Amino acid sequence: MIERPIFLVGAHRSGTTLLRLMIDHHPQVSFRYESEYLTRYLTPTGEYPNLENYRQSLKIDRGFQANGLTWAPVASYPELVNHFLAQTQSADGKPLVGTTVHVNFAHLLKLWPQARFIFLYRDPRDVARSCIQMGWAGNLWFGVEGWLEAETLWRQLKPRLQPEQALEIQYETLIREPETTLGQICRFIGVDYDPRMLSYPEDSTYEAPNPQLLNQWKKKLTPAEIQQVETRVGALLTERNYEPSGLPALTLTPAALNRLKRQSQWRRWQFRRRRYGLALTLLEALANKTQWRALQSWTQPRINRITQSYLK
Repeated sequence: MIERPIFLVGAHRSGTTLLRLMIDHHPQVSFRYESEYLTRYLTPTGEYPNLENYRQSLKIDRGFQANGLTWAPVASYPELVNHFLAQTQSADGKPLVGTTVHVNFAHLLKLWPQARFIFLYRDPRDVARSCIQMGWAGNLWFGVEGWLEAETLWRQLKPRLQPEQALEIQYETLIREPETTLGQICRFIGVDYDPRMLSYPEDSTYEAPNPQLLNQWKKKLTPAEIQQVETRVGALLTERNYEPSGLPALTLTPAALNRLKRQSQWRRWQFRRRRYGLALTLLEALANKTQWRALQSWTQPRINRITQSYLK
């Protein structure tokens, strides 16, 4: 049983892939690709899925397939997901193991009561902008939802952790002071800092930390877009030590909110139609709406392959 795994948690597009690469390049730590499948199929209250249904879901789960894991004939869900981490640890031959989880990560504590958590956070204006680029939202009002959800989950989880189980890291500090920040992370997980943690550009598409690329929102967002994010996150912006733009908050009527929702849905649809093609996009929507497993088994691997090609 892996008793003290390390989980990197936070919002999508908050820099978790970059930090994962850094940690994985430590000679004593195996840190694998995103593992949303550990928590995605739990109920909202954290109840475990039926194992056969779970096995079928993993056949088309992009993260599970990308990690190259295999199913194990075990008696319970906790045993199974622990086996997934053990596979990663065994394959890499390192004493410590961890992974990234963005979805329902507060439930991880039930599975691993002694787990350690690194919460990575980033300026929500840059996170929202990046989510638009990924096609996950059609405007900034909805682009920041993932950031808000991660903050909510962390606020639920952190009070249940012992001090030695929780570490908060700001993305901007990581980029400006990578050696110092990685040294802090290493002390947290009980290893010495190793300069090889910054060698990841040698075997990935990610470049070395560049502070000049921070705060892209100042150059690439319009005042109206900035207002959407800052209005949505409210006081959480300053709680995370990010300076407000000074623009006035928006006052949105129910009709205006509805227009933003329709706009986001339409732009997301257009994004997916361009990326996956009209036929595959329509079939995916039908499969998800009807939960038609045979159609999901046909559409999702094709969606996954296209998505993965953009992530390389």
